[in-house]
Amino acid sequence: MTLPGILKNCNQNIFLVGVMLLISTALKAQCEQVFISGKVLDTMRQQNFFNLMVINKTTGRGVFGQPNGHFSVYARPGDRIALSTKGYPVYEFIAKPDDNCQCKVEAYIERLPQEVQEIVVRPLKTLEQIKEEREALALRETRTVTGVNVLQSPITALYQAFSKKEQNKRWIAEQQYKDDQRRIVQELLRLYVAFDIIELSETEFDAFITFLNLDEQFIKTAAEMELILFIKDKYEHYKQLNR
Repeated sequence: MTLPGILKNCNQNIFLVGVMLLISTALKAQCEQVFISGKVLDTMRQQNFFNLMVINKTTGRGVFGQPNGHFSVYARPGDRIALSTKGYPVYEFIAKPDDNCQCKVEAYIERLPQEVQEIVVRPLKTLEQIKEEREALALRETRTVTGVNVLQSPITALYQAFSKKEQNKRWIAEQQYKDDQRRIVQELLRLYVAFDIIELSETEFDAFITFLNLDEQFIKTAAEMELILFIKDKYEHYKQLNR
């Protein structure tokens, strides 16, 4: 083939390519709507997307996708589309039509890391351990002058009766004693909850202990069955009052 013939063929090919590009551009410009279809895929595990939402952020409208991750929707060329599903980041893209006025999308997403609330695990004490603690309950003694000793040391007696320091010591001892009582009752409640005797959350313990108003001697000397029946009965009243 001569050089003029080669150049002629090249010019014809260039012309044809140009015509095809113009036709393709014209077809795209003629797409008033784009049919968008695709699938959301979890990159780490197989997942069902029961709450998949396909949102056209340009128009503010949205439709639900299918649980298997497939979706389809119509939009205008250039619309911004967002794929939203709970627990995953939002996947966004622009609706760009192909030669058939379609836009096919495969959205690969990774599940967002989950924050787990801290759980405090407390080992349950046995009834025998709690019984030993109940029997050992005692108000820490503070030195007090009484009886005939008052006559022998009146200044000491007056000091103990009116000194703020001595009064504070007695108050602290009483508070520690009350705290010990509440702690032991809390251990009992945890055990009763574990064995389905009562149904209380840890946050309800303080209110229920106040409602119980257990006598200190009863805490120290009651038999296991007496305690269970008493607390169970009080629990029924507590639940009725708090319905």
